[in-house]
Amino acid sequence: MKVVLEKLLSQSAFSHDIDVAFDLVDIAEWLFNLPEAEYQRCCPPDHIACGATVTDDGRRMSINVEKIGTGLVIQHYIAEEATASYCRMNSISDVFNATGERSTVNVIWELIAEPIEGGRTRYTNRVTSHPTDAFLTFIAAHGQTFEEAAVARQSASGDHNSRETPLFAESIARAARAKITARSAA
Repeated sequence: MKVVLEKLLSQSAFSHDIDVAFDLVDIAEWLFNLPEAEYQRCCPPDHIACGATVTDDGRRMSINVEKIGTGLVIQHYIAEEATASYCRMNSISDVFNATGERSTVNVIWELIAEPIEGGRTRYTNRVTSHPTDAFLTFIAAHGQTFEEAAVARQSASGDHNSRETPLFAESIARAARAKITARSAA
């Protein structure tokens, strides 16, 4: 399966500031230890399930199942970079349309923390999607142009990202505060 990088299907980035010091934030730890119920709270009712695993060659993965627009999406995010302040996750994601037909898209998910004034942290959730050759064949078979598909995906993905970003940020903040509490108790 080939990713068509010269075509942009959708892209969005949203930020949310949290009342936690930057040096206490650990996005990679949060992402790869995220309980399913917490994931579901981060974009109800869209978020369905999540889990962490590794690829055959040992790279960390995050598996997310969610509804974006009318599509059910199963994301197989492989960590290209996973640090306390930045994770770049790359997925060839399965997308099932409303009638259950399956295609794929490439999704790059970037989770970014940066220090801001007042000992706080800004969290940014950036999502970029590119079509695969299978996706282009799929939409052509259904009489849809790439431009039409991109408009629909941009709308659905942007809406989803705008709702999950503040909830992800607050979840990351809770995880950081839990570390502080655990250190105090030790």
